[in-house]
Amino acid sequence: MMWTLLLLAGLAIIAGLGIYAGRLLFMLRQQNQRQQKVRDARVSTITESILTITLAMEQQQCELSEGAIRVVNLLDALPIQSPPDYRQKFPSIHQLFTEISGFAVLEARKKLSPKEKWRQDKAREQVESEHESKVLAELPEIRQFCQQL
Repeated sequence: MMWTLLLLAGLAIIAGLGIYAGRLLFMLRQQNQRQQKVRDARVSTITESILTITLAMEQQQCELSEGAIRVVNLLDALPIQSPPDYRQKFPSIHQLFTEISGFAVLEARKKLSPKEKWRQDKAREQVESEHESKVLAELPEIRQFCQQL
């Protein structure tokens, strides 16, 4: 009789723990689904931004240097599983990004003298002209990559 009660108590505890574990697994699955929806929405938003910027770059509505900065940063922000090495996949836009990343922006640019601003603008224009054809040729590849996501 005592063993029966202990056995029933043990089974009740095991059943309770099983139900609790099942509930936790269900909650974990829901949380993962919510996170995936948020991740998918973020990927969609970022890829839409990249598509818009690359189109503006092609139509010369956006300077190549500004577009390169934005596109490279957005590609790096994509929350995808095992992202490719964007430096190898899109070398031209990364090369432009690397060469213009040393120029002053925002507050640092405001502190520059007019002569220094002019010098940096000329240098940036030179770098843009050197990379223009390669970057413009790479933009369709970037758009195709984003549309596949």
